[in-house]
Amino acid sequence: MKIPFFTFLCCVSFIGILQGQTLVNPVIKGFGTIGDAPMAAEKPDPNMVYNIVVDVATGDEDKSQVFFALNNLARLMNLHVMGGVPPEQLNVVVAIHGSAIWSVMNDQAYTKRYGIANPHSPLFEELLAQGVKIAVCSQSMFKRKIMPEELAPGLEMATSALTVLTTYQLKGYALLKF
Repeated sequence: MKIPFFTFLCCVSFIGILQGQTLVNPVIKGFGTIGDAPMAAEKPDPNMVYNIVVDVATGDEDKSQVFFALNNLARLMNLHVMGGVPPEQLNVVVAIHGSAIWSVMNDQAYTKRYGIANPHSPLFEELLAQGVKIAVCSQSMFKRKIMPEELAPGLEMATSALTVLTTYQLKGYALLKF
């Protein structure tokens, strides 16, 4: 009886600690909200340069909301900066393809297809302002009939997501998949 009660007490205490966390957006202000973790023992190294290539291939059915995978890019940036890494030491390249390809359209093209402005546009603007390179798979675009002139401002068309991912991994970038 004592062990289950002790376990329950620990869980309640832990939840209380988490609920007391302050929500922050240290670098990507409008997206990727995270909980401040001042007592974390394991943190990113503020002296390292982080070279990261991100494979974004998943989208969501609800086209009126920012896809979870893309919001996770903002979280990636915010978590590293919260952990002490200067934003200029984050070199992030994103390859968007597959079911995430719908996010890459400019507002006019998105409105034509879905009847609303692209909810990803403000996120892309913030990511690009922080130096994130966003490469869009031309193969996914062709398959889904998205024309190059329909790309959101600042996004770059790539030969393919596969070539972006292999090129940057061979350059020493760490691979993350969202």
